Amino acid sequence: MSVISVGQAVVLGAVEGVTEFLPVSSTGHLKITEGLMSIPVDDDAVVGFSAVIQVGAIAAVLVYFFKDIVRICAAWGRGIANKEERYHHDYKFAWWVIYATIPIV
Repeated sequence: MSVISVGQAVVLGAVEGVTEFLPVSSTGHLKITEGLMSIPVDDDAVVGFSAVIQVGAIAAVLVYFFKDIVRICAAWGRGIANKEERYHHDYKFAWWVIYATIPIV
């Protein structure tokens, strides 16, 4: 079982934190960084660590944007229920988020 040092954990956390907000693969960059630091990328402990820091990054994004997510979801719900609300920017934005999610699904 491999052990990731504190220094390596800090570097991997920084790589995840920076690349999570960029339109690049944070997982790919983690694997490249692990390879450059001679960390065995197929080790269960390393895979688990990568999964945990990625979940942490996603949780941080959800917490940071929570008010915006609630506002957009509420506008979408109001627009579904009331035609007058469908001209609001947040209602339209919610639909664009839905449309953009379809290819991922």
